[in-house]
Amino acid sequence: MSLQYQIEATAGRARRGKLLTPHGVVETPVFMPVGTLASVKGVSQDVLEELGVEILLGNTYHLYLRPGVEQVRRLGGLHRFMAWPRAILTDSGGFQVFSLNELRKVTEEGVTFRSHLDGSSHFFSPESAMEAQIGLGADIIMAFDECTEHPAEPERVRSSMELTLRWAKRSKEYFEAHKHEVPWEYRAPGTEYRENQAGATQALFGIVQGGMDRLLRKESAERTIDIGFPGYAIGGLSVGEPRGLTREIVESTLEHLPKDQPRYLMGVGTPEEIVEYASLGVDMMDCVLPTRAARHGLLFTSEGKVSIKQAKYAGDEAPLDPTCRCRTCARYSRAYLRHLYASNEVLAQVLNTVHNLSFYLDTMRSVRHSIGLGETPRLLADVWSRLKP
Repeated sequence: MSLQYQIEATAGRARRGKLLTPHGVVETPVFMPVGTLASVKGVSQDVLEELGVEILLGNTYHLYLRPGVEQVRRLGGLHRFMAWPRAILTDSGGFQVFSLNELRKVTEEGVTFRSHLDGSSHFFSPESAMEAQIGLGADIIMAFDECTEHPAEPERVRSSMELTLRWAKRSKEYFEAHKHEVPWEYRAPGTEYRENQAGATQALFGIVQGGMDRLLRKESAERTIDIGFPGYAIGGLSVGEPRGLTREIVESTLEHLPKDQPRYLMGVGTPEEIVEYASLGVDMMDCVLPTRAARHGLLFTSEGKVSIKQAKYAGDEAPLDPTCRCRTCARYSRAYLRHLYASNEVLAQVLNTVHNLSFYLDTMRSVRHSIGLGETPRLLADVWSRLKP
């Protein structure tokens, strides 16, 4: 077993389904919290389970630098290392290497880059990126791609897309040859860790690139599908383009992806956007926004955004969000949360992050419920309207 995808209901273009992974079932559409360094900042794994998180995202680039892939492998893989029995997705590190800008050099073979930690030189190729992700042992891993900057000349966008396609083929070839080397000692909830003796393997997703060019996106999708993957991601967005253009590219690209396989939109998602993209047929999304915003005192509620740092909340005894059932809203007042933030207490970041993650996860539950009732776009539009600032 690697990955199975079942569609259970549709409403318009939206789909409700299940991803069956070796580490449990993931209900879709799903928002995946980002645990860059095998940790969602400020939130322990038991709280993530309490919130209902079914899949986390880890970052290969950062884990490669520390603690190192071989260290994680020796400790039984990422699931055991971080004591997380549910599903994990790792990205290939391509976007992080792209973000290094002046610290990288791209060739046909791969990317030479300097660590943001100590300036040491490193090299990622499609093969080494696959080796690293196999060593980490996530349930879903990503082909190594080049993220195209924006804006970019047409020749540059095509050249980058062609390179990503060649790297996709190399990624798949290496993965197929080595996929049974995954170091899993996994456990189902309530059981002990056990060796991976059932032949379970990871699933490798391909990534569609093509910049902001609809025709190149179509070509990239079709040629990536020809290579053959169990799921497909839309990459290369949120790189500086207007949000309206992001939506246009996502919508046009989705038209060319298989209807019966999971679709993953990488690194995009304000609360209203994840609702909108789910309504277009996206199954998986991730974004650092809920955790990053929480650390800066920006909280998402059913009544709109709350900047808890504002003085007007100093005497507010009301819960942050009266409709939220998370442990933050159930116990603490806005006044207390404002005090923690103003005092620079670590607890402020923890409680804020718990709430924002809960809000995102509850939003996706509402979306799945509405799709199950077949009442989209009406209910989806209602959810979206309540989330608008």
